Formats: sequence, structure tokens, C-alpha cells
Amino acid sequence: MNFTEHVLNFACAGEELLGIVTAPEQPKPIGVLITVGGPQYRVGSHRQFLLLARALARAGYPVMRFDYRGMGDSTGDLRNFEAVNDDIAAAIDAFRLQCPNVLKIVLWGLCDAASASLLYWDATQDVRISGFVLLNPWVRSEATLARTHIRHYYGQRLMEGEFWRKLITGKVGYGRAVSGFVWNLLSARQSKIEAIVTEAALPFQKRMARGLGRFSGSVLLILSGNDYTAKEFLGIVANDSTWLRIFESRKISRIDLPRADHTFSTAQWRSDVAQHTTMWLNDLAESL
Repeated sequence: MNFTEHVLNFACAGEELLGIVTAPEQPKPIGVLITVGGPQYRVGSHRQFLLLARALARAGYPVMRFDYRGMGDSTGDLRNFEAVNDDIAAAIDAFRLQCPNVLKIVLWGLCDAASASLLYWDATQDVRISGFVLLNPWVRSEATLARTHIRHYYGQRLMEGEFWRKLITGKVGYGRAVSGFVWNLLSARQSKIEAIVTEAALPFQKRMARGLGRFSGSVLLILSGNDYTAKEFLGIVANDSTWLRIFESRKISRIDLPRADHTFSTAQWRSDVAQHTTMWLNDLAESL
């Protein structure tokens, strides 16, 4: 299907944001808002967001990608993923005005943009949102990173003959190797204490889980096999009772790309993501 692209300037809290709308000739009633992880802008790593927008538009789905305040060609001060609720809300408003046939919005995000999408829903419960596409969601803390290192890095290293050869011949410092393992082990254990102490403060990981737990729409989760961020996410799902309950109690469509890295750096991986997103959108459109 043919499509057009045009630049869109819109306001957010006294600043001017820039977006790109990719509109098919015969638009379907579901629009995709690509939220951007930081620090990067609307094109995305390896031009993934640009290419994705065009692929989805060819399938009939209007798409908008945009720069947060302080990023790319938008004005304002730089902010992190926990402080972009106003940006996302303004982008949805502008998107709907530009594409009035869009009745429902899907938020699509990679890494901390996936996290920002869930945080936006948790804070607003915006009824215009009908789905999420979450790729390698960011849930990092000192504890999750430590657990991931213990399970995936040290576990793998202990099975490698080359590691033991270097250790025996002195090419790997014994003290450094042991101290690194102990530090990660203590950090992982400390997480249980911190979870109790900081529960009232609701760190962003818990707000993400709360938002996902309250959301009754459709969710597509895409995970890279060769990515510590994805492994950390799976780790928190397995070790946190709230996350575990959510994944056990509701249907979340999950796609694993075993060889893919964090940013889907090859044309094949980006094509796989676009294809899976399109198929999931088709199923969502049929259910509306």
C-alpha cells in the first residue's frame, strides 16, 4: 500500500516537539506511536524506527515517531524515560488530530521506551491505548544486573576451559575473579531487603508492573536472545512475585529472537520485528 510522510510540529508544556507521521492511503483504525528510548531520536538505531514506520504503513497502519523534549529536533531540556508522560500524551493528541480515522493507539517501544510506555499507562490509564509492543524492556537496578551476571556471565565462564586455563596460568587474577563474583552475589541478595524497604517509594520497575497488571488490552513482548537487558527482564519476572503473577494470570504474546542483539542491528532481525509486529496488529485489528 502507498503511503505519505510529513513533518509534524506540536506543543508540549511550552516547548515544540517534532514528529514524523507515516500515513497509508487506506488507513486502518489502529495507529502506532513509536516511543523512543534514550538517548536517541526518532530515526532509531540502524534506522529501525524509520524502516518500521514504513513497513507498518504499507500494511495499512498509520505510524508516528517523534522526539521527546530535549532530544533530536525538539526543544527543551533533556529528560529521562521516567519523565516523558507529558510528551507521550501530547504526541497522542497530535497523532489523533493528524489521523482522525485512528480510534485506538498502540505504544511501541524498545528498551527504556518500553518502560516509559508502561509508566505512562500506570500514571494516566489513557483509554485511547489498546495495546503495547514491548521490546527488551528496561528494568535495570544494581540487584537485577548482579543476578544476571551471576546466572549468565559467571555460569558460562565456569564452563569454559579457557577460563580455567587462564586462571591456573595467572592470566586471570584469582582475587579479581572471586571478588567480582562475591560482589554480584551480595548485590543480588541485597535486593530482597531493598524490596521491603523501598516498597512505599514504588521504584519504576514496580510502577511498570502495576501498569501492566492493570492493563486489559493486548501486549506483544519481543525479546532478544543475545541481550543482557532482555535477560534482566526475564530475571525480574522469575524472581518478583508481582511480575510472576501478571505473566501467569494473563495472556501476553511473546516472541523470542534467539540470535538478536539489543538493538536488532541486522536487516534480518529488523525485518523479523516488523513482521511480528504487523501480524500481531492484524490480530488486534480483527478483535476490535
